[in-house]
Amino acid sequence: MTTVIDQAVQAQLIASTPESRAIPACLRYERDDPFAVRVSFPPSASLDGSAVEWTFGRELLSAGLRGPAGSGDVQMWPCGPRRTVLEFHAPEGMAMVQFDTADLRRFLGRSFAIVPEGSEAGELDLDQGLASLLRDA
Repeated sequence: MTTVIDQAVQAQLIASTPESRAIPACLRYERDDPFAVRVSFPPSASLDGSAVEWTFGRELLSAGLRGPAGSGDVQMWPCGPRRTVLEFHAPEGMAMVQFDTADLRRFLGRSFAIVPEGSEAGELDLDQGLASLLRDA
């Protein structure tokens, strides 16, 4: 069974000027980290020319497709029936990016096919994690 999902998507960077721009992004889910999803943007999408990756809870993604969600570095909300906004906060500033809601729903559904919602804790290998921590100590 697949243990990693990578899904390429198009996003819209919402700028403070009237011109927003399309940017490629990649959504990622890994069975080994069942509570998290990642979204990465290429260097061309950032102000400093570096690739950017954000990690946040799969539960936040699920909730944000239904209504406003998040209170920390990542917040999201539906923007009409077809778009969803993700807002990312960092010490350097803030970015707002719109995604096609259907793309996010498709990705979330694929992640639930790998690890059903509510069964994430059963995917964690606590013995291996503890052994790794003790080795590194």
